Amino acid sequence: MSDHPPELGWMRLFVEVARLGSFSAAATLLGLTQPAVSYQIRRLEQQFGASLLRRQHRGVELTAEGERLLEVAARAVGDIDALARSFRAEAQRPVVRLRTDYAFSALWLIPRMDGFRLLHPETDIQIVATQRLAAGFRDDADVAVVFGTRAEFNAVGTLLLPEKVVPVCTRGFLDRNGPFDDPRQLAGARLIHLDAPLPSPWFDWRTYFAEFSMLRDAHAGRGDISFNTYSLVVQSALSEQGVALGWMGLVDTLLSAGMMLEAGPPLEAQDRGYWLVPPRSPNVHSERLSTWLSGEAGKVG
Repeated sequence: MSDHPPELGWMRLFVEVARLGSFSAAATLLGLTQPAVSYQIRRLEQQFGASLLRRQHRGVELTAEGERLLEVAARAVGDIDALARSFRAEAQRPVVRLRTDYAFSALWLIPRMDGFRLLHPETDIQIVATQRLAAGFRDDADVAVVFGTRAEFNAVGTLLLPEKVVPVCTRGFLDRNGPFDDPRQLAGARLIHLDAPLPSPWFDWRTYFAEFSMLRDAHAGRGDISFNTYSLVVQSALSEQGVALGWMGLVDTLLSAGMMLEAGPPLEAQDRGYWLVPPRSPNVHSERLSTWLSGEAGKVG
């Protein structure tokens, strides 16, 4: 007799023969021939060194040893079947993909994601963050949130968050370096910049001051610091390194928590901001995500 346990296929076969009380019925269920089933049961009995079934004229019935084996085998086969169903269910879970930039995903989306999961626990969301969306991004994502102008995206999307900026810094930086009661005082402060191609596709410090008919003195920028991602701009401002331009929708939670303060007048560009762009072929899952994103954006004051 072999010391190795029987294979799972033998276990399933034995369970079905015991459950149905018939070699022929088990063979039909499993897509086998009756002789093949009978042969496998004999092999199983040889491996265990015990008689498991009593062959009768109208079928089979379990011996005492067979009853003991069935108790274990049925539980094992049932557990494995349940696990297989779980694997299949997980593989079939809907996944909706959202493509956006680092700032929106880190500062706006992630703090709100629990809300979407509570509403749609059956849907998995995959966030694909990149600094620049390549041409043809609508072919690669279920939903996209992209920064741009009305001329670029009005035909295919809806404006989710109009661009509104306000200078922000910590209370500690303001107390040591302020006050900044008007843009002229702000122009003399240490500023934090977000690197961008020229002309900048969003408000930068140069265009911010230009809105107030100001040209910052060339010597005023000594000690300024710049970053290529907005998350680092925000982190630098939180570390009291200077004043940053804060995009409402991205820094509003920091302002409401008192971690940052407004340090100058706000500016708004109604034709520019974050646009919600649906996929070329919407489905129920992408529409649910789009509806949720629009609702969350509507809560931003």
